[in-house]
Amino acid sequence: MPWTPQVHRDQACPPSEHVPVVIVGGGACGLTTALRLHTLGVDCVVLERDAQPSGSTALSSGFIPAPCTQVQRLAQVSDSPALFMQDIQTKAHGTAAAHLVAAYAHAIGPALDALAQDHGLTWVLLDQFLYPGHSRHRMHAVPEKTGAGLMSRLLRACDAAGIPLLTRAQVTDVWTQGERMTGVGYRRPDGQLDTVQCDVLVLACNGYGGNPALVQQWLPAMRDALFAGHVGNDGSAVLWGQAMGAELADLGGYQGHGSWAVPQGVLITWALMMEGGVQINRLGQRFHDETQGYSEAAVQVLAQPQGVAWNVFDDPLLALARDFPDFVSAEAAGAVRHFADVAALAQGLDCPMDALQRTLDTVRPGVDALTGREFRRPLQAPFHAIQVTGALFHTQGGLSINDQMQVLTPTGQVFENWLAAGGAARGVSGNAVWGYLSGNGLLSAVAGGHLAAQTAARLCGAGPIGRGT
Repeated sequence: MPWTPQVHRDQACPPSEHVPVVIVGGGACGLTTALRLHTLGVDCVVLERDAQPSGSTALSSGFIPAPCTQVQRLAQVSDSPALFMQDIQTKAHGTAAAHLVAAYAHAIGPALDALAQDHGLTWVLLDQFLYPGHSRHRMHAVPEKTGAGLMSRLLRACDAAGIPLLTRAQVTDVWTQGERMTGVGYRRPDGQLDTVQCDVLVLACNGYGGNPALVQQWLPAMRDALFAGHVGNDGSAVLWGQAMGAELADLGGYQGHGSWAVPQGVLITWALMMEGGVQINRLGQRFHDETQGYSEAAVQVLAQPQGVAWNVFDDPLLALARDFPDFVSAEAAGAVRHFADVAALAQGLDCPMDALQRTLDTVRPGVDALTGREFRRPLQAPFHAIQVTGALFHTQGGLSINDQMQVLTPTGQVFENWLAAGGAARGVSGNAVWGYLSGNGLLSAVAGGHLAAQTAARLCGAGPIGRGT
């Protein structure tokens, strides 16, 4: 159930241990914040509600877009924060929060390099194809190429650094003096309330995709969609913000995905679509330009008969997809079906063969007149297909923040020592599903966590502070 902390205004936090920075949430955002604070010499504690930190990060592909990293430079990719900013705003039709776009585009490269240099994380550049909306190869991953792998490496780095991470610790109370946060209370499984005083509070927890009432209120197009995100995304952060009088922003922004395999319940890489695969409905027809993005594809797929479609591809694309561990797992689960020719494919998709043949005949070099998509080659038998639906993964709206990750009131007043980042804060996808650029979720988490740590260090009187440093 979502929680709204009890706010104790203008009351002293009960006598308790003092930690300079308290971080609520142990996902990629919270752990990045903690690791950066450790490098800057500032003590912190991470309070995680779950028994095992995972969150949205572990369920994601774990891919982080970043320009000008050491890995990207070694690959001789010409990129810049300015070009990245342009790609973000182009995808969002210019509606993404400009101050956050600039802050994240400049901070994410240094953030990934810092995690590598200071804490031993290894990054690989995914350069087999361009992800939707990106004009350069800038997607980074840990060697496992999974969100679970990313979480595992962040947790190992925190353990090696000796950073306290308390699990099964649900924050239920917060103490304030004016606009300053002075401490929090959290309950352990035995129900006992423990308190900790702090100089800075960082909210790095969740969105609201797992809260049906809030989804119906703010994302009516997805009210009946399958939620494929983490159950901890129950809206606690936005409810906390409302209780504190914070401004909320971009609540209509979210990441959907149009490639959730059913009935297996696993994510299928969009590389299949970007490199020539197509989505076909039960009428044997394509219905959108698949290369526009997997987020808005969720709405397109849900609008098809029975709310499903088929990802259709051929042998070269099958070989490409098998380079992704998530796809290998999906194939092992029986998600991929194989067909010798068009007739067999039509039977498997339960669609008219004539219509399917006409659809496949339009997949040829050039621009497709129906959707405007450009194809480089036709699909050739044998064919492979995966039944998919559209799903909601995580929301992109939340607490309004400035470029220092400080929470704002509706009048623009700053909560000086209350910071928010990642799923708790507004993202850089604007206020609609089509604004989501591939990787925006982890971009906000990691860049936001990096920046939150630097602001927290400044407020605590330690560490160099500067954009992207």
